[in-house]
Amino acid sequence: MAVPKRRTSRSNTRKRRSAWRAERPALVEVTVDGRTARVPYPLAPAYRRGLLPLPD
Repeated sequence: MAVPKRRTSRSNTRKRRSAWRAERPALVEVTVDGRTARVPYPLAPAYRRGLLPLPD
C-alpha cells in the first residue's frame, strides 16, 4: 500500500479536493413502443430490451 513520505499541506489538500467535480451522465435518446426518452448511455441497452421501464 502506498504511503506518503511527508505530510501534505492543508492548502494543497483543499486545492486538490475543490478541483474534483462529478460529471453529468451523457444522455441518449431511446425510443421504445413509440415513446422517446433521454436515458444514460450505459443503460440504453437495458431500456431497449425492456429490462427497465422508461422514465416519465
